[in-house]
Amino acid sequence: MPASRPAWLSPKVARTEILSGLVVALALIPEAISFSIIAGVDPSVGLFASFTMAVVIAVAGGRPAMISAATGAVALVVAPLVREHGLAYLIAAVILGGLVQIALGALGVAKLMRFVPRSVMVGFVNALAILIFMAQVPELVDVPWAVYPLVAGGLALMVFFPRITTVVPAPLVSIAILTAITLGAGLAVPTVGDRGALPSALPAFGLPDVPFTMDTLTLIAPYALALALVGLMESLMTAKLVDDLTDTRSNKTRESIGQGVANIVTGLFGGMGGCAMIGQTMINVKNGARTRLSTFTAGLFLMILCIAFGPRVSQIPMAALVAVMILVSFATFDWHSVAPATLKRMPYGETIVMTATVAVVVVTHNLAVGVVVGSITAMVVFARRVAHLADVTAVVDPDGRQAVYAVTGELFFASSNDLVYRFDYAGDPDHVVIDLSDAHIWDASSVAALDAVQTKYAARGKTVTVVGLNEPSARLHGSLAGRLSGH
Repeated sequence: MPASRPAWLSPKVARTEILSGLVVALALIPEAISFSIIAGVDPSVGLFASFTMAVVIAVAGGRPAMISAATGAVALVVAPLVREHGLAYLIAAVILGGLVQIALGALGVAKLMRFVPRSVMVGFVNALAILIFMAQVPELVDVPWAVYPLVAGGLALMVFFPRITTVVPAPLVSIAILTAITLGAGLAVPTVGDRGALPSALPAFGLPDVPFTMDTLTLIAPYALALALVGLMESLMTAKLVDDLTDTRSNKTRESIGQGVANIVTGLFGGMGGCAMIGQTMINVKNGARTRLSTFTAGLFLMILCIAFGPRVSQIPMAALVAVMILVSFATFDWHSVAPATLKRMPYGETIVMTATVAVVVVTHNLAVGVVVGSITAMVVFARRVAHLADVTAVVDPDGRQAVYAVTGELFFASSNDLVYRFDYAGDPDHVVIDLSDAHIWDASSVAALDAVQTKYAARGKTVTVVGLNEPSARLHGSLAGRLSGH
C-alpha cells in the first residue's frame, strides 16, 4: 500500500499553513527583540534563536503546528548569566541545556504530564491569556493618540473580515491595512523598528568561545538545568493545549527530545535558546494551521523578513501587532471556566487549584512555576478529599468471642493516620478480625498503622487477624508488616 500523501501537499492546506506562518513570523519579530533585551543580548541573538528553533522543531518536534522560538521564560533564566559572564557562556549553557532536554526526554519525563490535572490546565490557559494581554499594556501607555484608533481598527478588522472571506488570515489583512494607513497618513507611532535593528545576514555556525573546563561546566550547569526544565514544562503544556484545541494527539517524548535538538542547533548558531512560544502558537492554531509546514515557514519567513525586507518590516506599527495579541488573549481565555453557573457547579477544591495556578503565574510571570504550584495544590486538595473516604465499622459477634472491624476505602498516608484510634482495645474480646475486603493498601504508612493496631492489642494479650486483602495489598503488607519499626 503506498504511503499516504502529506496533508500539507494539498494546495488549500498549504495556502493556510504558509499564510499563517507569515502572520506568526510578523508577530515573532517584536517579541524576539523584547526577549533579547530582557536577556541582555543584541536583538539579532533573539531573532536568530527564533529562526533556528522554529525551523528545527518543525522537523524534530512531536507537535505539528506548534511554534518554538526565543521566549520570555528562557530570557529570565539566562539573564543573570549574560550579565555576569557574557554571551559566550550563555551559548554554552543553551547547548548544555539542549543535551539535558534530550536526556530527560529519553528518560520519559513527558509521562509526568499525566499528573497535571484539568483544573491546572484551565488555570494555565487563563493565566496565559492574562499574560498575553498584560504584555500589550505597555504598548498602550504614554503613546501618541493615533495608536488607540489603530488598535481599535485592527480589532474590528479581525472580528469582521472573516465574515467576508477566510481565504486570507484576518490578522495578516489587519497588519497590512494598518501599515498602509500609518505610512499613507504619515502617522508618528511606535513601529517594529523602534524595538531594535533587524539582522542583515544569516547566523554563523560555531562553538562558543569558552574554556572547555570543569569550572565552566560548574558555572553553566545550573542555568542549563533551569533552562531545560522551564523549556520542557512550557513546551509540554503548550503541546497538551494544542492537542485539546485540535482534537489530535502529539508525541510528547519526541517533542522533549526535539526541543533539546533545537536548542543545541540554536546555540551552535549563536542564538539565546528557547521553547514553545504559546502566544504565537495560539495565533497559528487559531488561523487554522495544523501541520509542520506552518512552523517551518514561520521560521523561514522570519529570516526573509529581517534580511530581505528589514526596512519595510521595521515600518509595521506596533499597534497592528498589539491588536493581534489582544484578540489572541481574548480567544485563549476559557470564559466558560469563570462563568457563575460553572463556578456554582464546580467542586470548591477545583476552583482553588485553578485560582492558585492563575495567581502564581500572574505574579511570577512564569508559567512553569504556576503549573508546579497548581499541581501540588491539586495533590493536597485530592489527599484531603480522599482522606475522609476510609471508614471503620465495628461488628461484635453475638457470643462475644471476637470483634470484627470492616475497613473500607483507600488506605494511604493521609487516610490511615487516624486508623489506630478507631478500635476499642480495652473493651474488645480476645480475638479481633480486621476485614479489608473493601479497602486497598497503597503505602507503607498504612502498613505501619495496621502494625500499630496489632501492637496495641498484643500489649493487652489479644490477637489480631487481618483478612480480605486483595493481591497488591497482600503483597505490600506481607513484605512490610512487622518490619517498619526500628524499636
